[in-house]
Amino acid sequence: MYDHPNYMGNQYFFRRGEYADYMSMFGMNNCIRSCRMIPMHRGSYRMRIYERENFMGQMYEMMDDCDSIMDRYRMSQCQSCHVMDGHWLFYEQPHYRGRMWYFRPGEYRSFSNMGGMRFMSMRRIMDSWY
Repeated sequence: MYDHPNYMGNQYFFRRGEYADYMSMFGMNNCIRSCRMIPMHRGSYRMRIYERENFMGQMYEMMDDCDSIMDRYRMSQCQSCHVMDGHWLFYEQPHYRGRMWYFRPGEYRSFSNMGGMRFMSMRRIMDSWY
C-alpha cells in the first residue's frame, strides 16, 4: 500500500490477515492512495546487486535474504540491481528496518529517483496471496 497515488510515497507491506488499526500500527498518513497486489511466485529467487548505478562497481548475486549488505558483502551501498526471479523488499537500514521499497523482476539502473533511498538489507517476499 502507498500513501500517494500512482504507487508513490511511503510503502507499506501487509501480509494476509486482519488489521483492525493499521493506520496507527504502521504510522500511516490519513489514507491509502494506491495499492498493488504482489503476484504469487513459486520458484527460485535471484537477483544481482551492484555497488554503483548502471550495474557498475562490485556485483553480488543473491538468492536468499540479507539482513546487512555491509556485514555480508562489505558493501557500503547498493545503487542498482537486476531482479531476475521473485519479488523482493529492500530496506533502508540493516536488519529489515526503516522505509522499504518493493522490487519485482526487472532492471533497476539507478535508485537516485527513489527519494534518495539507500538500501542496506533485502528480503524475499515468500507469502502466497492466492
